Amino acid sequence: MKTTSLPKLAAARPATLHDVARSAGVSLITASRALSNPALVSPKTIEKVRLAVDATGYLPNLLAGGLRSRRSMTVGALVPAISVQQFLPTVQALTETLYAAGYQVILGQSGYDHSREEALLQTMLARQPDGIVVTGLVRSEKARDTLRRLAIPVVETWDLGEHPVDMLVGFSHQRVGAAVADYLRGKGWERVGIATGDDHRAGIRRRAFEAAVGRPVPTSVVPAPSSLALGRRAATELLEQAPGIQAVYCSSDQLAQGVMVEALSRGLRVPQDLAVCGFGDADFAAHTEPSLTSVQVDGEAIGRHAAGLILARCTGQPTVDPVLDVGFRIVERQSTGGL
Repeated sequence: MKTTSLPKLAAARPATLHDVARSAGVSLITASRALSNPALVSPKTIEKVRLAVDATGYLPNLLAGGLRSRRSMTVGALVPAISVQQFLPTVQALTETLYAAGYQVILGQSGYDHSREEALLQTMLARQPDGIVVTGLVRSEKARDTLRRLAIPVVETWDLGEHPVDMLVGFSHQRVGAAVADYLRGKGWERVGIATGDDHRAGIRRRAFEAAVGRPVPTSVVPAPSSLALGRRAATELLEQAPGIQAVYCSSDQLAQGVMVEALSRGLRVPQDLAVCGFGDADFAAHTEPSLTSVQVDGEAIGRHAAGLILARCTGQPTVDPVLDVGFRIVERQSTGGL
């Protein structure tokens, strides 16, 4: 049986800068300047080149440009999980601030796994980013040594530590845990408990909470990242451990929402029978029924400051406040008796 082969389709040739210049009716050097240094050409020429780029489908070779300028115009950012709402304002502010300066953010998700964080950092560093932003402190000594050896700008966020890799924008999780314990006990609740994720930072807050109370308290530990379903599970465990529990501190607003749903499903009143406090002050916290008391951290400020530190280092400017404590505050709402 004779077979016939289909003719091979010719691969489309990628558009080049020469094609852009020809389409715009300008010289090659003018097209190059319009894309890489627009301050040197007129707005009219920039518009002509932009239209030519759209018409030809030209994609600039950022790697080649980066090798010439020693800049990749990218910043790597690591978050534990993009599903965790408390990190979203930070990512958005970081992305928007860097984009306004001509930088793109490459986002990686570590999944609360330090070995995975190390692998992600190695992958990002192979792409020669101009900076790295990490949620939390870099835990791997190998990764810390690599970052210091490369002398790349690094901003650790959402935590404080005595020995940052480079720069740091965050707050004290120890002080958060102690502050929430003092707040709940100040309301008169002594039979308190904790619903917490199993991640490192939540663990710091948990231990500080217990230290402030002065004794172990009923605790339910669930896998991070947290969710409403895990909050319901945590509430069930706590109510079984301590049927007379009066107040619960949750390591995230998602967990707190689940605790309230479970409590209400059992006919318990919030806060009369069970008070609930969350962490992160997610956008839904003010709109739950009842509204949720939560620890507010200015995630947008963290992202904005982190971007500013990276940009300052990349442009050779001095970094004022390379270690910045943005603090926190407890926003009282109906779930603990507020208005």
